[in-house]
Amino acid sequence: MSIQDFIKKSILESGAFDGASLTNIALGLVCALIMGAVIYLVYSKFYVGVIYSRSFAVTLVGMTVLTAMVTLAISTNIVISLGMVGALSIVRFRTAVKDPLDLLYLFWAITSGITSGAGMYLLALVAALIMIIMIIIFHSKQQKGRIYIAVIHYTSDEAGDNVIRAFGKMKYFIKSKTCRKEKTEMAVEIYCKNNDMFFMEKIRGIEGVEDATLIQYNGEYHG
Repeated sequence: MSIQDFIKKSILESGAFDGASLTNIALGLVCALIMGAVIYLVYSKFYVGVIYSRSFAVTLVGMTVLTAMVTLAISTNIVISLGMVGALSIVRFRTAVKDPLDLLYLFWAITSGITSGAGMYLLALVAALIMIIMIIIFHSKQQKGRIYIAVIHYTSDEAGDNVIRAFGKMKYFIKSKTCRKEKTEMAVEIYCKNNDMFFMEKIRGIEGVEDATLIQYNGEYHG
């Protein structure tokens, strides 16, 4: 018997690809659905971006269930497993992930589906508890407030100095400053606690300021 024949016989007779019972399939898919729902709730509760995407949250649930289905199919049939590997190797996903934290939820959904499909329900549960605790801890450590970009147009250097003074003790960072003959455009990143917008009233009352626009910025403040 050649080495190739020995490997083939060992795989086929190992029992790893015996047909899964209906009970195991149902348990795997139900567990995946529950884990997907947990990920959906955690994502909805702790989302910190500007625009919440409900479609992405629902995708997390579907991805968990579908990954469990793929895992069940691979673990029960060697032919399907080889075909699935070949099919998935040519799939290319072009959807851009806007928030790096979304990658965490995507991998959480995928790994939960794999563990549920493999019958490792305790591992999926323990991993979910660790993930939830980690997210709660880091979420509580975040600064309470919002970050804005203020775009201000003014006509003199004195007005620009007064605009900077209007920020007072607030945390700010000058992002850009564009000069066009008499006019100057300045973009400033500002960290506001408790949504205090009183500084905008001060800026509006400064002589030489033509207009000021405040835009919420979905980013993180360092400083």
